[in-house]
Amino acid sequence: MRSSSLSRFRLHVIYHYIIFIVTGLYWQPAHVVSACDICKVSERAGGTRYMGGIVSQGVHNTCKTAKGVIESATVMRKLHKNCRVGQYPHSHASRFSVPDDKVGWDVSFPEYSPAEYTAESVLARPSWADPDISDGGFHPAWNALDKACNVNRRSHFSEYTIVNDRPRNPVGRTGIVGRGCLGKWGPNHAADPIVTRWKRGAGGEIQVDKDTNSPILQFVSVQRGDTLEWAIPGGMVDPGELISTTLIREFGEEALNTLELNQSEAQGVKEAMEKLFAGGVEVYRGYVDDPRNTDNSWMETVAVNFHDESGNSLGKFALHAGDDAIGVRWTDISRTLCLFASHADFVEKVAGNHCAHW
Repeated sequence: MRSSSLSRFRLHVIYHYIIFIVTGLYWQPAHVVSACDICKVSERAGGTRYMGGIVSQGVHNTCKTAKGVIESATVMRKLHKNCRVGQYPHSHASRFSVPDDKVGWDVSFPEYSPAEYTAESVLARPSWADPDISDGGFHPAWNALDKACNVNRRSHFSEYTIVNDRPRNPVGRTGIVGRGCLGKWGPNHAADPIVTRWKRGAGGEIQVDKDTNSPILQFVSVQRGDTLEWAIPGGMVDPGELISTTLIREFGEEALNTLELNQSEAQGVKEAMEKLFAGGVEVYRGYVDDPRNTDNSWMETVAVNFHDESGNSLGKFALHAGDDAIGVRWTDISRTLCLFASHADFVEKVAGNHCAHW
């Protein structure tokens, strides 16, 4: 009896020792992705493995979901490439060279001495531009809805700091100060409608890529008149304007040239747009790696996908470039796309959401 009890005890000890070893080995990630790069909180247990680390699920209010953490971390790694290159667009102002490891404001960079540049078109004080920061009557409400001029000065990305009376780019150094060609100090808000449909053959069948065996998605792209690059049709959010209104207005003006349509044509397009734009999926909200960004002014956007599943809504209307676009077309979505600013990243996300070819 005593021998039997001892044996059972030994088996019990061995069993728990094995469980301890196994679980101990399992819960020892080399790096906790989680919110360590976003909200500085880490979790070891209850997570999903991602790129050699752990992304915790359902524990971070600021990160919302593991998917959101992954996307935010990915975007962070891609930021500040386009707005650290050579000369500032359409100017003779050269950016101060900023190495990758000196982008963050928390990194010491005593030799950093960027040039100041604000375009003459901005200094002329058009209706869409702020006064100069030195204007005694200019008292902006930073990180808030500025009720004095109905301008949203809140960032989608994060709260920004004010240094020497100027807002500081929350992502880091760009090699130039001032506003460049952007009108607002701080965030300049835009909206980008990504209108998609399936690529179809002559018989209406959805086309499939022969290599990936995935259906091919198309989106409406426009050619910008300033850089000649292809891009998502979009534009700036006017003071007091709802983002949903901006999305419809900009798509209509740039991709369908609604400003030049006769009344009958305009009504047909309007009804189709209202139907399609009644529902959409937001694919991005935040900072944009835009070549126009400076240390004190930067672009942010909300990108929304509007999908015409049947191709019988906007898909049946002829595209016609208007406003500041000089070209427009339905473009096949794939990894070979070369688009303005961060637009290819937004389109890649849309392709993933539809399980389409990339």
